[in-house]
Amino acid sequence: MKIGILCYPTYGGSGIVATELGMSLAKKGYEVHFISSELPARLDMTDPNIFFHKVNVQTYPLFKHQPFDIALSSTIYQVVKLYKLDILHAHYAIPYAYAAFFAKQMLKEENADIPLVTTLHGTDITLVGQHPSYKHAVEFSINQSDKITTVSESLKSDTLKFFKITKEIEVITNFIDNTEFEDLKTCQRNHFANEDEKILIHVSNLRPVKRIKDVLDIFNKVEKSVKSKLLILGDGPDVEVINEFINENPHLINKIKLLGKVDNLYQILKFADVFLLPSEQESFGLAALEAMAAETPVISSNAGGIPEVNIQGETGFLAEVGNVEAMASYAIKLLSDDKLLAEIKTKAKARALEFDLVNILPIYEKMYEETLAEFHKMA
Repeated sequence: MKIGILCYPTYGGSGIVATELGMSLAKKGYEVHFISSELPARLDMTDPNIFFHKVNVQTYPLFKHQPFDIALSSTIYQVVKLYKLDILHAHYAIPYAYAAFFAKQMLKEENADIPLVTTLHGTDITLVGQHPSYKHAVEFSINQSDKITTVSESLKSDTLKFFKITKEIEVITNFIDNTEFEDLKTCQRNHFANEDEKILIHVSNLRPVKRIKDVLDIFNKVEKSVKSKLLILGDGPDVEVINEFINENPHLINKIKLLGKVDNLYQILKFADVFLLPSEQESFGLAALEAMAAETPVISSNAGGIPEVNIQGETGFLAEVGNVEAMASYAIKLLSDDKLLAEIKTKAKARALEFDLVNILPIYEKMYEETLAEFHKMA
């Protein structure tokens, strides 16, 4: 099977999932073609079954904003024709499913066509997709897809709530490759904390929806009861929120460390004691799953799909969005009881194994096969 994957090239959740899915399919012998504006961040081009096709947008003085969607549609059309792809998989409705629809129309002009799977990841439904400028286009492109999937039951519910969807939606959750967390060492822990200190960690793109101020306020309360350090990984617009907080709380200047984007994320997660995820909205909570795979308990909000991953009292604790007091209390409870912390770490890892790649990849393969069979039956 020759599969075309359309995705964002960034470190965001949808890009990571699309890239990991494609690489896993390639290892099983499928021919996988990535189509994106840049080489996806984690893509391993040494695999002979992986191909990358960059969308080239010509710059013209006439355009204030260059027409990426048109270039994307043309690239999809060309790649499908040249490499005779069997199926397209768009990760995100805008612009990928939208552009794929127009590529399919161009193919039909030549008596050719290809089935389109669209996976909805989150903000294409909960944020961008609801904007009046995009809503009808998002709804249209979803309904024009041959198969629709979402990464959580919560996102499926939101999709059906906000849009008039005429087709069935299948939930195929995000996944983790637990083998990547094997043999991770904790010897570098002393680079960030003393032996008598606990480590709290937060990983995100530091956007307002991640509620970075809540992360800082939770840590401020925890640190008063438990000797600890806070590590913040990632980059984004709310870096200034962190700087302002430290400026207002100078006693924490040596307690909070902003690491930016790192290559050894899993290694750092491994020696953390608690992962903080107080987000206002999460379609799934991939960051939480990565933490759990590293045996790090999660203290989170109960927004979106997070409760489908983080189980109250087993893999960590959940509270209402904005309830800093409750989240801090849960963190203190965990960090003050080594026996409880060890139990939660073990259960967090066990939960991560349920979302392992070996369990989820066959579901994608079956979905592709069924979509292809139904498509050719209808043709």
